[in-house]
Amino acid sequence: MSEELVQEVMTEEQEELESRDISKVDENTDYGADQIQVLEGLEAVRIRPGMYIGSTGPRGLHHLVYEIVDNAIDEALAGYCTVITVDILPDNIIMVTDNGRGIPTGIHPKEKISAATVVYTVLHAGGKFGGGGYKMAGGLHGVGASVVNALSEWLEITVYDGEKVHFQHFDRGHYSEELKVIGTTDKTGTTVKFKADSQIFTETTEYDYETLLRRLREQAFLNAGLKIVFSDKRDPENIQGETLCYEGGIREFVEHIHKSKASEPLFPEIIHIQGKENDMFAEIALQYNKDYTDFVLSFANNIHTPDGGTHENGFKSALTKAINEYGHKFGKLKDNEKLTGDDVREGLTAIVSVKLTNCEFEGQTKGRLGNPEVRPFVEKLVTAKLVDFLDEHPETANLIFEKSQQAQKAREAAKNARDLARKRKSALESSSLPGKLADCSERDNRFTELFIVEGDSAGGSAKEGRDRKFQAILPLWGKMLNVEKVRIDKVYGNDKLMPVVTALGTSIGEDFDINKLRYGKVIIMADADVDGSHIRTLLLTFFFRYMRPLIEEGHVYCAQPPLFKVWRGKQVRYAFTEEERDKYAAELAGDGGLKVDIQRYKGLGEMNPEQLRETTLDPTKRTMIKINIEDAQKADEAFTILMGDKVEPRRVFIEKNAQYVTELDV
Repeated sequence: MSEELVQEVMTEEQEELESRDISKVDENTDYGADQIQVLEGLEAVRIRPGMYIGSTGPRGLHHLVYEIVDNAIDEALAGYCTVITVDILPDNIIMVTDNGRGIPTGIHPKEKISAATVVYTVLHAGGKFGGGGYKMAGGLHGVGASVVNALSEWLEITVYDGEKVHFQHFDRGHYSEELKVIGTTDKTGTTVKFKADSQIFTETTEYDYETLLRRLREQAFLNAGLKIVFSDKRDPENIQGETLCYEGGIREFVEHIHKSKASEPLFPEIIHIQGKENDMFAEIALQYNKDYTDFVLSFANNIHTPDGGTHENGFKSALTKAINEYGHKFGKLKDNEKLTGDDVREGLTAIVSVKLTNCEFEGQTKGRLGNPEVRPFVEKLVTAKLVDFLDEHPETANLIFEKSQQAQKAREAAKNARDLARKRKSALESSSLPGKLADCSERDNRFTELFIVEGDSAGGSAKEGRDRKFQAILPLWGKMLNVEKVRIDKVYGNDKLMPVVTALGTSIGEDFDINKLRYGKVIIMADADVDGSHIRTLLLTFFFRYMRPLIEEGHVYCAQPPLFKVWRGKQVRYAFTEEERDKYAAELAGDGGLKVDIQRYKGLGEMNPEQLRETTLDPTKRTMIKINIEDAQKADEAFTILMGDKVEPRRVFIEKNAQYVTELDV
């Protein structure tokens, strides 16, 4: 889970809320044939980069590296590449080298220039369209290399064909010299070196080492035996890196997830399944742990499919079928009894990887595999292999089944608790709202905000300082339930969490419905101390586990109240850091060294309503952190480590990340 700092101005939604004027049509706008633009070459990529890499923020920046690495991995899939080297060089220059066949350098029959030049300057040019160059490939299928070139300040390719060394330089996708021979060699492969264009990536051009490491480690797991050497050489005095090579492939991937999440496996062995049918290959590794949440990662041709698809659906269906079959076969389930998919997946960690000649992706973000033939293939393969495994390993089978039955009982208990709560008109589906909720008058959730405030004192100030038109306040008191350590049946009826659920109106878990959300922004407002941080973490853990779409769709924020008030007379400044405090104090003191007053806010309750409105509530002045899920695996690991039972992994995590803590109020 990453946090994006958002310095707000009046948003379009709030402007609309203030005016609600009907948009006027510009009657002088002409629209004719001369208004139709045709973009040549890579110009379209530079005009609309988001269409090709998703965004021009950090995610899109790192995507450039993934595309070049994916091309090298395609060579590994084809059986020609065994080592890939990825370096972050000073000035955030990326260099990727592989020992594959090398990009073809001959003259392209149609374009009349080198094939290597075509690959890096022409969209939809490559060896991944059924021409025989690659049977299975990932990446953007002929778009990746040229897109990276278009979005780079400069890019250089060096190709080794076993005899000659070929080189070409590009500036923002253009070249002044053809591919040329610069030497001789007996090796083969390709080196790509590029610098992301700051004109495109205006937010940042600095790569995050951990982000790239996670992605490269993931690719090494998915391609057993492939060696990926990763180094960060930006600081010559502090070079860091790792060599990633896993002969065990996705089995080691499952082990790594359990170690990083500090999860204790339910049994020692990792169940491994693989099979082939026609041009489809599937490989699955799975193991259960003693936790209550499941974690399934799926891939198609090494591309992560966060929205699942036919391969993941086939796996889940087969898992449910096989465990139910085991239960009926050995009399553990009655004829009319059946475990659900949620029951059999409690505590599951699984990697599902398929490789196909032609992947068909669906959805706006291309995060779902759509090939219909994959589901029956995976379902048949997993069902047969898993049924055999359960028969041959009765102790392990019994552990899996008992955990699934416990999950079933907890699910039924949760249903009973939910039904009871409904009858009492005090829980999820009730029309009544929490007694302490100070609601707003606006009902359109595009304009509404809910502040979840720590403590009655701060809640009182927030109620007085808010804009009643679109801002609602819900005070909370005391520490709430740590949902990381309990099943969902313990959540229902909890007097700290249920007011939040009721106020939002969405329900939780499998009943969650984002369409019923009453507030477009859900803002956690807690003190800037240890207790406040704990409350924020508990709430975020709850949202992550039981209301994840709230985070995924950008509805969750953390308020950033100032730490200091600095003033001299009527001149007032609010500081969020010690550096800002000192800066404002110096400005107000002036050359004469006049006396400046400084107040440290220990909690939100120390602010009066006017101060709270000016610093934390007013959309035109406040600063907030928007909570995003950039990487589900990273978020899942962090929550499990921070909120789980094991102390040692939490200690290691805190020590590793202590460098990012600027101030700790204890």
